[in-house]
Amino acid sequence: MREQMRPALMMVVLWTLIAGLAYPLAVTGVAQVAFPRQANGSLIVREGRVVGSELMGQPFQGPGYFWSRPSATGPAYNGAASTGSNLGPLSESLGTAFRERAAALRAAHPEQSGPIPVDLLTASGSGLDPHISPAAALYQVGRIARARELSEAAVEALVTEHTEGRQLGVLGEPRVNVLLLNLALDGAER
Repeated sequence: MREQMRPALMMVVLWTLIAGLAYPLAVTGVAQVAFPRQANGSLIVREGRVVGSELMGQPFQGPGYFWSRPSATGPAYNGAASTGSNLGPLSESLGTAFRERAAALRAAHPEQSGPIPVDLLTASGSGLDPHISPAAALYQVGRIARARELSEAAVEALVTEHTEGRQLGVLGEPRVNVLLLNLALDGAER
């Protein structure tokens, strides 16, 4: 039995060192050299302080800001609680939340008579999505233009400028990073 235990323990130690120490250190080292910004969370720094990450949504409340998608995490946009709501289409809780969100959006955008873009009503799968659709951004232009005393054309131009296309031309859908758009909006006022 001892003859079998020694090689087995040596293999556990060896593979623990390889897979648990050497490989993670090598991958981390390569990432820090090749992609330092992405490896450190794609943080956005303004005036020497971190204001957010391009990869993680955050809530915006004021009438002068583009609003993000609703978040299924609690509190909103909590990275430690990344999850969808797991509520199905027949869930009364989801229906109530949907109606409340729609009423709040209609009240904030009385000039909009068309349908509300679905991504302003529903949370993303992770609950942390930093993007909204261009339609969701354009839906909010009137409110933001009024609150900031800017022309709707100027706000629409910012949305167009910050609309990201499909990855590699075919993957995903066009999208707008809400944090980057709001930072540009703050810069446009100066």
